[in-house]
Amino acid sequence: MARPDKVATVEELAKRFADSTAVVLTEYRGLSVSALKDLRRSLGDDASYAVTKNTLTQRAAKDAGIEGLDEQLVGPTAIAFINGDVATVAKGLRDFAKANPLLVLKGGVMDGRVLDAAQVTQLANLESREVLLAKLAGGMKGALSNAVSLFAAPLSQAARALGALQTAAEANPDLIAGAGAAPAAEAPAEEAAPEAPADEPATQEPAAEPAESGAAE
Repeated sequence: MARPDKVATVEELAKRFADSTAVVLTEYRGLSVSALKDLRRSLGDDASYAVTKNTLTQRAAKDAGIEGLDEQLVGPTAIAFINGDVATVAKGLRDFAKANPLLVLKGGVMDGRVLDAAQVTQLANLESREVLLAKLAGGMKGALSNAVSLFAAPLSQAARALGALQTAAEANPDLIAGAGAAPAAEAPAEEAAPEAPADEPATQEPAAEPAESGAAE
C-alpha cells in the first residue's frame, strides 16, 4: 500500500502539471544549494522550481493525462512549473544554463504535448508576451490610422471641390443662380368665350317643351 505522504505528493504534482501553462524538466546534478536558490529567484513569479522524484513524477504526469515523459525522467530531476510567460521562463533557464553548464534542459510539456530539449530552446527564442502585445498594439494603431486616412480622403476631396465651387460662384453668381430649378411652363391662354348679344340675357332658360296634342277621345 502506498504511503499517504507519497500519495499526497503525487496528487500535488498532478495538480501542478494540470494547472501550469507549461513545464520544463531539468537536470541539476552538481549544482550547489545557493545556485538553485539563485535560479529560483531569477524565475520570479512566472514559475516555481522544485526538485522531484522521478517515480512520483511519472505517476503524477500520467494522472494528469501526460504520456511520454519517462525518457526524460532519468537522473536527478527538477521541474519548472510555469504559470506566467513561457518565453520569459525558457529564456531564464537557457541563460542560467549558459552561465552554469551543470544545469541541463531535458525537455518539457506544453498544451499536453511533450517537448524535447531543442523545442524548449526554441521557446526561449520567442519574444515575450509584453513584446508581442506591444507589437499587436502598434499594428492595431497603424490599422486604425490607415482606416481614418481612407475615410478622410474622400471627404477632403469633396471639401476642396465645394470650396472651389464657392470661389467660382462668388466671382460669377450666375454659375449657380437658379441651379436645380426647372423653368416654369407657361399655361396655355384660354380661348375667350363669345359675348352674348346686348338684347339677350347672358343665360337663357331652356324653352318649355310643347304640350302633347289633344286629349284622347
